[in-house]
Amino acid sequence: MSEKSPFANPENQNTLNHIKGRGAQFNPHNRFDKFSFEQEEAEFPAGPIKTEYIPTQAKTLVNKVTSPDIGMSYSMNPYQGCEHGCVYCYARNTHEYWGYSAGVDFESKIIYKEHAPELLKKAFRKKGWEPFPIMLSGNTDCYQPIERKLRLTRGILEVCLQHKHPVGIITKNVLILRDLDLLQELATHNLVHVMLSITGLNEETRLLLEPRTASYTRRFNALSELSKAGIPVGIMAAPIIPGINSHEVSEIVEESARNGARRAGMQIVRLNGAIGGIFKDWLLKTYPDRADKVWNQIVECHGGTVNDSRFGARMRGEGKIAEAIWALFRSARKRYMNDEKTFRFNLEAFDPAGGEGQLSLF
Repeated sequence: MSEKSPFANPENQNTLNHIKGRGAQFNPHNRFDKFSFEQEEAEFPAGPIKTEYIPTQAKTLVNKVTSPDIGMSYSMNPYQGCEHGCVYCYARNTHEYWGYSAGVDFESKIIYKEHAPELLKKAFRKKGWEPFPIMLSGNTDCYQPIERKLRLTRGILEVCLQHKHPVGIITKNVLILRDLDLLQELATHNLVHVMLSITGLNEETRLLLEPRTASYTRRFNALSELSKAGIPVGIMAAPIIPGINSHEVSEIVEESARNGARRAGMQIVRLNGAIGGIFKDWLLKTYPDRADKVWNQIVECHGGTVNDSRFGARMRGEGKIAEAIWALFRSARKRYMNDEKTFRFNLEAFDPAGGEGQLSLF
């Protein structure tokens, strides 16, 4: 396969137009496709690329997570693909299972599970279901723009509240404030915990790195509102990219603590699968003067590769650069979040009947 991209042909890095409002700048080949293809620039119009929304009739919603690097062992994803367009997103590779590319397709062809709340309710009412915290979402953002219209995430939270089932949320969209009423009610039963993804402070960088996300200012404001409303909330600074946002680690933690976060997590960027090519293509276009330096620092953080798949190391990184970043993070967390408290979900309140009485007999 030959792809017409700066990654494949670095000497042509300034010949292609930047696709406005998108993170990925081309569609790499889908590894599951039997046939290769030649991608032409004409595939993408000069103007903004229109997002398509594709319904699917899923049979299940809850997935078991087998990775030891993930805190929760179950997740649910009402959406596949994500319009936020974060160029580094680890979930891009999953779009290939749906027959699409991990590149522009991932952020412009959004698949949604039409009956997600009903599927969750069905799962909770199965005989023998045992409550455990479920991550919403483990793959793509459950509050991406189309949620404003489809309201699948809100429906899922309504089911969790009805059945008194614990749920963890991670998002970078301030649309979560729309559901403050449900979150507050869940919080009274210790059934919800929210992590906001905050990757920096520089808006110019954000617009290039994650073009369709809420501004950092709005995310910090959302953090404050959630905290004041009594919602257990923290932040996830992920991914941290050497030479891009690594210098902001301390300030991210400080500003988060100032706005009510009482816990923080961090991950070093890794570029698995097709994401390596997508990211390097973006890097050459966006930061040509420091592309080599950034790329080489990422490589150094993962033992000589950007596609690190080793459990325990792939999200943490290793080596002097990773160690220095982690030292900054730990120091800031100790300084600004020294009253961090361990949160425990309530697993005792679960109601398999969802408040409908006689169902519990069956």
